[in-house]
Amino acid sequence: MTSTGIEVGRPVSGDVIDLIIDDHRLFERLLRQLRDETQDRDAVRRAFAAVLIAHGEAEEELVYPVLRRKAADIGEHEVEHGHEEHAEGNEALLAVLELKGTDTQAFTDAAEELSNLISHHIAEEELTILSPARTEVSERVRRDLGEQWAARRNQLVDEDCGAIANVRRIVEEAKRSGVLDE
Repeated sequence: MTSTGIEVGRPVSGDVIDLIIDDHRLFERLLRQLRDETQDRDAVRRAFAAVLIAHGEAEEELVYPVLRRKAADIGEHEVEHGHEEHAEGNEALLAVLELKGTDTQAFTDAAEELSNLISHHIAEEELTILSPARTEVSERVRRDLGEQWAARRNQLVDEDCGAIANVRRIVEEAKRSGVLDE
């Protein structure tokens, strides 16, 4: 549970692929709530920010490097593309976080853009990275990675990684490093 009172889960172990896919389903649920005017959209966007940033940062730090080494079908291109899509999603998230109100057309438009980017990334990552990893990476490696990823994800959620200042820092770093266009 985040400070918003919205449950984002605290996995501790399991196959890293299953844990990542579980988070993808959580993203979809939160994005539906973000589009729903009857929800506390401010709380939803803060919870979504926390879990999206924690998920992506832990994935890039721990999962992508191991999968790239262990799976023949997951190459530099897939991993680089995953980084780019994370950066684009983070940039769209920042646009949602920077809006004052949640009952404006600007918010609706920004939420739609975020939703579209995240939905595209989920589908692509599940097809081009996670599916090959399920058959090419041993169950032991996936379980060890699951434990490490879950611990790092939870740590980042606890550190309020979705705070607007941190999301802004992450987006600026992606621009400086050339992952995002200025």
